[in-house]
Amino acid sequence: MTEAAATDYDVLVVGFGPTGAVAAGQLGRLGHRTLVIDRLTDVHDKPRAIALDHEIFRHLDNMGLAEAIAPHVEPFTASEHFGVDGQLIRRIDMVAKPYPLGYTPSMVFSQPAVEAELRRHATGFSNVRAELGVELLDLVQAPDGVEAKLKDADGQLRSVTARYVLGCDGASSTVREIAGLALEDLIFDEPWLVVDMRVNEAALARLPQCSAQFCKPARPVSFLIGPKNHRRWEIMLLPGEDARQMERPDNVWKLLSPWLTPEDGELWRAASYRFHALVADVWRNGKILIAGDAAHQQPPFIGQGMCQGLRDATNLVWKLDRVLRGVSPHCLLDSYTVERKQHVIELTGRIKAIGQSICERDFVAARRRDAQILADGGGKPLLMTRQEIIPPLRAGFLGQHEGPARGSLFPQPRIASAGTVRLLDKVTGSGWRAFIDGRSNDAAALLALCAARPDIFAAAIAPAGSTAPDALEETEGVLANWFDRHGVVAALVRPDHYVFGTARDAAELGDLLREIEALCMTSRPGETTTIPI
Repeated sequence: MTEAAATDYDVLVVGFGPTGAVAAGQLGRLGHRTLVIDRLTDVHDKPRAIALDHEIFRHLDNMGLAEAIAPHVEPFTASEHFGVDGQLIRRIDMVAKPYPLGYTPSMVFSQPAVEAELRRHATGFSNVRAELGVELLDLVQAPDGVEAKLKDADGQLRSVTARYVLGCDGASSTVREIAGLALEDLIFDEPWLVVDMRVNEAALARLPQCSAQFCKPARPVSFLIGPKNHRRWEIMLLPGEDARQMERPDNVWKLLSPWLTPEDGELWRAASYRFHALVADVWRNGKILIAGDAAHQQPPFIGQGMCQGLRDATNLVWKLDRVLRGVSPHCLLDSYTVERKQHVIELTGRIKAIGQSICERDFVAARRRDAQILADGGGKPLLMTRQEIIPPLRAGFLGQHEGPARGSLFPQPRIASAGTVRLLDKVTGSGWRAFIDGRSNDAAALLALCAARPDIFAAAIAPAGSTAPDALEETEGVLANWFDRHGVVAALVRPDHYVFGTARDAAELGDLLREIEALCMTSRPGETTTIPI
């Protein structure tokens, strides 16, 4: 009996929040038998995550979800940071058009509505089964899979088997605990009160028209503009304040009094949290893996918490797909921890630096902070983009040579075809791809090199008006500028849109293709396994 036939499912996903729903939906699209469980019976009806970025929206679009979630998504406004004396010291905005991935780079969304669409999408596949009100009790690994012991909503106990288990079950993850995956403390722990409001139309005009960070030592406050009339305040709690008492409506309205009165809107949610910076030391134990808040927790500044979880899911699923299909060895999954842990640590470090700046409680130190930020901006408010804060991949399943753009996100230009304009992924799909600069004199030779690899989609791309034969025509010069900026003529791109490697000529592209075919990963000391792509 084969391993696939010996188990009930290919993958058991524990947790049906955004990370689990995206993982289940992607596994479903790829044809894998998937069971997703959650101990809760419905989507949480209050907003928690509020921010998306263009990388995540690209994956949702690849899944066919863009149209369904678009009504619940709006562009993120710039975030203006105000210092001790109320002066503007820093502005964090989006990169300018033409947008590099084809979408608004930063967005806000309504989590209950979007999460419901993610669940609907996942359960639309006949090979995906969702069971709610089901609690995970234990996991037992065996050579051919994992046995999961479950308790149904009516208290009945039962077991199911799966080839792999993915824990997307939140910060207090049962999967992480059972698998013995310890958390590392990245040292950022602050008590905050998060307040979500549905603001009346008449009161909206009196509120800031951009998102804002009020970096006042007396009490730092963040203000975010959500979709439609949703507004969020994140308010630091001070020493001696009782978190549960501060959630009471009378105390909440006192804190909101500089902006609103109770007549100005509906109090949607008030919840106190301790914002943590934590990351799991290892994200896999055998056939058990973790993702999302089960693997990491980070402060909310620049709104990357849910984005990180969805990056985890997308990073893992294309690798797990190859392992489940038997075309890559189990040790390919080793790159999951390598890539995602380093990315989380680096991004969390950058978020911590911004958060510690915002949270400075000492007046003298806060004035020094304001002066330094203004000095960094040449005497003016410092201008940054959210996109420059997000790091590339530094290590893992990447080309051996650190060429230009290795580990970065590959752009998504708009392509003109048959009288219509479509984003690149709609034309090429989202598997392994080789993209060639159609303006290069060697474009034909570069494409010929790729022809021997039918598993890699290859295309030349050139700007509108180019005479390059058989090249896809981009309409805004996004990719031409990218090739010029990095000084390369070809890029090999992974299914999650990260650049495996770039080439300056045919010889380097040939090396990359051979490296992909012969790439070895260590499965145990002294043993290597070839990973064909």
